[in-house]
Amino acid sequence: MTYDRLVCANCAAPVSEGRCPVCRANRERMQQSPWGALSPSALLALFLLLVATAAALVVAHQPA
Repeated sequence: MTYDRLVCANCAAPVSEGRCPVCRANRERMQQSPWGALSPSALLALFLLLVATAAALVVAHQPA
């Protein structure tokens, strides 16, 4: 999940706004993560690409 959709439990504001120290710390932590910058739709697209590739490899290696 991206940090722009999260709501802080400390101040009840979006984490992306960074209103309190907890928000700012979590925003920094998530920005450092390589998966934090990807949107959920991009993650879904990557997953579907991986599944399609795996299926193509299985079909290609079956005997005729």
